[in-house]
Amino acid sequence: MKSKLLAVLILSMVSTATYAGLADSLKGGGDLKAMAESKSKEAAKGKANKEIAIKVNKKLLAEGRKNQCSFKSGTDELEKGCGNKAKKLANQIIDVKKSLQSQGYSGFKFVVSGHTDSSGDAAKNKDLSARRAQVMVKELVSQGVDASDIESVGMGSEKLLVKPDNTPAKKAKNRRYEVQIRF
Repeated sequence: MKSKLLAVLILSMVSTATYAGLADSLKGGGDLKAMAESKSKEAAKGKANKEIAIKVNKKLLAEGRKNQCSFKSGTDELEKGCGNKAKKLANQIIDVKKSLQSQGYSGFKFVVSGHTDSSGDAAKNKDLSARRAQVMVKELVSQGVDASDIESVGMGSEKLLVKPDNTPAKKAKNRRYEVQIRF
């Protein structure tokens, strides 16, 4: 009987102390309140970043399509006449960066993704697209984009723009690079 009474007494003391600590945390200055506020701020920031990324990526994709540099077939060597196109794209990237920073955004990168058509070996296409993306990053850096703000990735034929790419014109549209922002 005494042991049961002692157990009940201990359990009630523990639950009271736990409730009191929880209540103190919720009233002000406690860890739970700070954690909840922090989570809420992070969720809002993530949502804002996602929304701004959608807007910025539309602009970057359009600019990239207007100023698409060509590569010699099967290589990562740029065709002549890319300089002005790369300069326009680089200026767009620099303007986006300045605009985002002036609005208080940080922690973003510009990602150049290289793409190929579906012809040939998938592994070779993946490698070729990665090399082409690296070449474009170097070109954009030479045009004024900060090297620490940009990175490259090869996509091969994983994300075809035009499906199926069964004509020379459709294949040509799939051989491209794109610039997007990532938070």
